[in-house]
Amino acid sequence: MATDWRERITADPAVLVGKPVVRGTRIAVEFVLDLVASGWSFDQVLANYPGLTVEDIRACFAYAKDVLAEERVFPAAHG
Repeated sequence: MATDWRERITADPAVLVGKPVVRGTRIAVEFVLDLVASGWSFDQVLANYPGLTVEDIRACFAYAKDVLAEERVFPAAHG
């Protein structure tokens, strides 16, 4: 079942200058993704940030997937 990130990810200009964060925290989606990309397991993230849940981490990935799905890249012409 796909995670609906809209229930767990929020953006507020008063929190981290509007970066998307896990609801109820000041932990940015970008930070969570960076930890996992750096080799941290979900268990390590949860042990170091006890305010997070597995569903929060999954929501970060679901958010990133949806943002990237909307992104369009147009290669620059080389001349």
